[in-house]
Amino acid sequence: MIRPTRSLTYILIGTLLLTVLGCASSPSSRFYVLSPLSGSAPEGKPSASDRCVSIGIGPIEIPDYLDRPQIVTHVTPNEIKLAEFERWAEPFKDSFMRVLAQNLSSLVCTKEISFFPWRREIPMDYRVEMKIIRFDGNPGGKVILETWWRLLSGDGKTMLQSKRSNFSEPVGGGDYKSLVLAHSNALGALSREIAETITTLQKK
Repeated sequence: MIRPTRSLTYILIGTLLLTVLGCASSPSSRFYVLSPLSGSAPEGKPSASDRCVSIGIGPIEIPDYLDRPQIVTHVTPNEIKLAEFERWAEPFKDSFMRVLAQNLSSLVCTKEISFFPWRREIPMDYRVEMKIIRFDGNPGGKVILETWWRLLSGDGKTMLQSKRSNFSEPVGGGDYKSLVLAHSNALGALSREIAETITTLQKK
């Protein structure tokens, strides 16, 4: 006859082994960040004759379904999937704003770029406000970035441009690394569009 204390010991050992094996077999999370445009692109270098400007970025609104650490993919037009082990390394909104600022600073001659909310006394030439409608895709498919954005004067009193933009970037592979790269390319395309608008206004 097995004593109760010995039975309890066997149960505890078995539970511990199952826990260890479960942890050993669980996949580890991978973390990703958006990347800025390459500085080697000829269109990414501002002309020496361009007047350097100060730009304010924000506020930028993102949909709730993107405001999470997991990378979101579209299964069907009405269904999304959260990748539990494929995650953003920083809040998605922060990553978007940071890379947008890096892109604009390489595409436009900038003196300073500020993020909303900013101090009232900071002088600015332009403000970029945006509402992201969609920004997702699928490995092996494409990434879609759809936004409403507007460009305002530095004091925020004059609307200079208001536009709805839609970009589609192919995903070069079936993995999440390729998916994130396509996200970066789509954001790069949006950055170029905003930069071209600023450059055109400067020449008027």
